[in-house]
Amino acid sequence: MLEQHVLGDIQKLQSICEQEEHIELKLNFDMLRSRKQNEVNDFFHYEDNQLVGFIGLYGFGNTVEICGMVAPSYRRKRIFSKLFSQALHICKKRGYTEILLNAPGDSVSGREFLKQIPCSFTFSEYQMKWAEKELEDDNPFVTLRSSQSDTDMKMEMQVDVECFGMSLTEAAAYYEQTKTEEQQIHFIVEYNSQAVGKLRVSYDKSEAWIYGFGILPSYQKSGIGKAALKQVVLKQFRLGYDIFLEVEAKNKRALQLYETCGFNSYHVQDYYVYSFLFIY
Repeated sequence: MLEQHVLGDIQKLQSICEQEEHIELKLNFDMLRSRKQNEVNDFFHYEDNQLVGFIGLYGFGNTVEICGMVAPSYRRKRIFSKLFSQALHICKKRGYTEILLNAPGDSVSGREFLKQIPCSFTFSEYQMKWAEKELEDDNPFVTLRSSQSDTDMKMEMQVDVECFGMSLTEAAAYYEQTKTEEQQIHFIVEYNSQAVGKLRVSYDKSEAWIYGFGILPSYQKSGIGKAALKQVVLKQFRLGYDIFLEVEAKNKRALQLYETCGFNSYHVQDYYVYSFLFIY
């Protein structure tokens, strides 16, 4: 686990970088707060006791996402390149099969760095925020409950395999990782008392973020997903949270579902695949 003063340093640097370029960085603070003590996932560059460069690794099964930043006044000094080299060394040791580089769609500095390394654009991810909209919890056959049993573990893994294309090994590793993260709740979606899907809600101050929302393919296109989404949104709204989620641009069906329930896109994160030929 990263110490509080280190998390504070990251947040301060993030604020400086975001204000400079009018962007929003995706640094996954839910994962930063839950780092394993003896596992290196974060790389820092301090000067005069001030954090001026940072890169974080965020592993999901055999895939790892990389995101980082350098203070504007310290750029063009190869700080990010050195941190990136250290991060790639760890990725190689762990045997990740896919390395995704994440940069805000409007980040000029991010695009300039990506031009210098062997990578290719793969997809964009929309960050969406719920605008207050009247919703009715009108499907009594769809319910949400907290995930807790071994049976629920199998169910959550099954959704990740069937909905998100993970292998069973990747789904098991992802399950173990997300269960260690703080300030979140895992939900099981039930239809007629039968578990058919899952999602989790992660909390950050006044914000509630919806992640990993999936309904088993055999139960899709029947209104279950929409009913479950309305329930979780209404619950978080009544608790006083601002509600957010992320969705890949290529997942048009999910995008339309979220828009129908009152979510609006406000920011885009771009993802690039790094070429392994240059690290092996």
